[in-house]
Amino acid sequence: MALAVDGRIEEIEGDAILVSVGRQPNLEGLGLEQAGVKFTASGVVVNERLRTSNPRIFAAGDVCSKYKFTHAADAMARLVIANALFLARRKVTDLVIPWCTYTDPEIAHVGYYEKDARAAGYDVATLTESLNHVDRAILDGEDQGFARIHYDKKTGRILGGTMVARHAGETIGQLTLAMVAKQSVAVLSSTIHSYPTQAEVLRKLGDAYMRTKLTPTVKKVFEKWLAWRR
Repeated sequence: MALAVDGRIEEIEGDAILVSVGRQPNLEGLGLEQAGVKFTASGVVVNERLRTSNPRIFAAGDVCSKYKFTHAADAMARLVIANALFLARRKVTDLVIPWCTYTDPEIAHVGYYEKDARAAGYDVATLTESLNHVDRAILDGEDQGFARIHYDKKTGRILGGTMVARHAGETIGQLTLAMVAKQSVAVLSSTIHSYPTQAEVLRKLGDAYMRTKLTPTVKKVFEKWLAWRR
């Protein structure tokens, strides 16, 4: 294939070409205007409970969300059923939605990024653990990557996390569960993982968090306690 680069033509060889044109909502012919449902070029306008401008109509999934994922659409559909049929008042903003890009290694994320957490008013700390410290990743020859979490310094509560690993999409669910349960990073340290597994990288993050609690004052207290116990 010939490409123009800085005014000159260069030949690039390859086995395949990936073309991505993006997606846009298909709203034509639905009669949304007649039904009083507001929409834009980006999709249907909904509130935090996924109700449209017509209070009798709800929307879920790609047509109204920035999260264009099958699992996100499923979660929103469940929310709509609860709100529309059972008079619940669940908010889409309360959903903890992970995502994964299936490259090699995979890239997975859930929750806040550090800058977004700071913008939301949190005093954020970040911990990162490389997969080249995880025995199973080394044995599998898949030690390129890392796990990273952001947490609230005051409470230790997990605010978000990113994983770059061969099985990141499988492992990010642990962080998602911890966030749904509003858990501290400490829970990763106290959760026993089968050995050897690549998910053990999360326990290592939990252990790294626990080590931050060993301040000079705490160390002195421990030294005195252990000396007394001898």
